[in-house]
Amino acid sequence: MMLTARPAAHLGAQNTPLRVEVKLVNVFVSVTDQNGAPVGGLTRDDFSLTEDNRAQQIAIFERQSDMPLNLTLAIDTSASVAKDLTIEQHAARRFVQATLRPQDKISLLEFSSSVRELAPFTNKASTIERGIAHLSGGGGTAFYDAILLGSKQLGGQHGRKVLIVVSDGDDTAKGSNYAQALEQALRNEVMIYSLIDVPIEASAGRDLRGEHALITLAEQTGGKSYYVSAQGLDKTFAQVSEDLRTQYFLAYYPHNQEPGTNFHRIQVTVPNSSAENYNLRYRTGYYADSP
Repeated sequence: MMLTARPAAHLGAQNTPLRVEVKLVNVFVSVTDQNGAPVGGLTRDDFSLTEDNRAQQIAIFERQSDMPLNLTLAIDTSASVAKDLTIEQHAARRFVQATLRPQDKISLLEFSSSVRELAPFTNKASTIERGIAHLSGGGGTAFYDAILLGSKQLGGQHGRKVLIVVSDGDDTAKGSNYAQALEQALRNEVMIYSLIDVPIEASAGRDLRGEHALITLAEQTGGKSYYVSAQGLDKTFAQVSEDLRTQYFLAYYPHNQEPGTNFHRIQVTVPNSSAENYNLRYRTGYYADSP
């Protein structure tokens, strides 16, 4: 949105209109109760929103179950998770069939030593299913490269942007790093849902740093993390689908911004509820400059 402001009169005839760009900031919020169940029925007046601790007015408020969904499914096919490849293929097919609506688009990435696009954004389930059939295992894990590429591709889409990553988080490609991956996700308004696939054996062979990265990437972007081994991939995909259907959409035009700040922190609360009643998930902030 562009606002035009007239310069002061004493500047004379050489004055030209001053154009000030005001960016509408989108915030998708998931609200759950103490048991993890989605909370519906909240209104605009239930929410309070601040940017850098400065109160903002919510300009747009909607329940977003019908907003178009742009979703990238990024599946780790490296040697460390190759044991579950067939299970992943079956579960991914069922998830696509259950989730994809005419207004939605899904793309498919696989990553091992490098990242490969198996299907571009499409609303045809058959195209994604053909890509799933071509998943192949082996090699290292370009985990952060997958987050980086997936976020950049989602950045060109309109509507909700979601990156679902199925991985153990064990990055061995030594390409992009955590900070670069997180920045791209935040810049492109991407919510990351991490489906953590850990080894069957106790703690031996587990990359705890990778698991922590998957968890914090989800937390920082307003998504969520799940441990697949605890409940099975089909149930995990179903929980992701439910979470996406029960989000709130808040948007505001920033005012009274802190000068000289490039990254602005967002905080959303439900003031009339005690803090322990609700758990709110949303992206932690946004970058003021262009991606």
